[in-house]
Amino acid sequence: MSTDAQHKPLSEADKLRQDAASAAQVRALTNHPDVIALRTEKVRTQVDAAIWIGIFLGLAFTMVNVQTFAAAGAAPWSLPWLSAWLLDPMVSLVLVAVLRAEQVTARYQVGTGVWAHRTKWFAFLATYVMNTWKSWVALDVAGVVLHSVPPVLVFLAAETAPVLRDRLTEAVIRAGQAAHGSTPEVMPASSPAPADHPVAGAAEAAVTVPVPTAPEPAPAEQDKPVRRTPAKRKAPAKRKTSGRKLSADYVNEARAAWAPGIEITPAWIREVTDCGRGTSSTVAAQLRDQIQAETATTVTTTPAPDTTDDVTGPAGLSERAAA
Repeated sequence: MSTDAQHKPLSEADKLRQDAASAAQVRALTNHPDVIALRTEKVRTQVDAAIWIGIFLGLAFTMVNVQTFAAAGAAPWSLPWLSAWLLDPMVSLVLVAVLRAEQVTARYQVGTGVWAHRTKWFAFLATYVMNTWKSWVALDVAGVVLHSVPPVLVFLAAETAPVLRDRLTEAVIRAGQAAHGSTPEVMPASSPAPADHPVAGAAEAAVTVPVPTAPEPAPAEQDKPVRRTPAKRKAPAKRKTSGRKLSADYVNEARAAWAPGIEITPAWIREVTDCGRGTSSTVAAQLRDQIQAETATTVTTTPAPDTTDDVTGPAGLSERAAA
């Protein structure tokens, strides 16, 4: 039986109240941005480790086939046979260097440009051709399938890893924005804030402070129309640029470059903002939603017709003459 600090048995309502308070604390800590960032980093480490292990195993498998293709029947331990072992590591090291750089740029959502993708495509095509050349020449279907799986899997892992890292970073950013976007509770002006340490003998009655009233304007000044000058709008402060660009920055940059008639596609987003392949799809979707929202809220106003009576004709002329 549960008891409180005074060793009194708790009722069912007290137990539920304690469980509710404990659940509220767990939920608040679970949704905390720092906790989400810590869990995301653990997942990122596991994803990176699994992808790198798969890539290195695939490159090790293809290295034997590439050496056999490059040796071209040379005698074992001869100079051509030994130099053939250098071909696949040369291609693999360049591919690993590009992937290692994308591991950092994707974390901070920085685009790597088109040459990184071209390098990966060339490394994949070269490795694939050298692995499956003999099988294609001999029309060995089983050999083609067997030697196609490792290079294709390495290429897919190289293309998928930056997208996954970019999505993990986006998850952390959205968690932080959701936490900072919540408005704190504001106490009403009628109820004073409770004091942490009340002072003995303090006055209970509130002290009223007289508020000075503005003097009434003179009759001459009161009849005189006051000319109001429009307040000058302050120039928007320039946003500090930093090395890290968020998806909102890409959306603003693309919105500034967009014009009616331009189709919003991920390829156009990458061309304008130079963002990554994974980020371009999200930026394109957000830009479409923003433009649709702006179009929906646009209200066209028409000027009201002039209802002033036009005094024309003889009667009007007579009235003007009489005046």
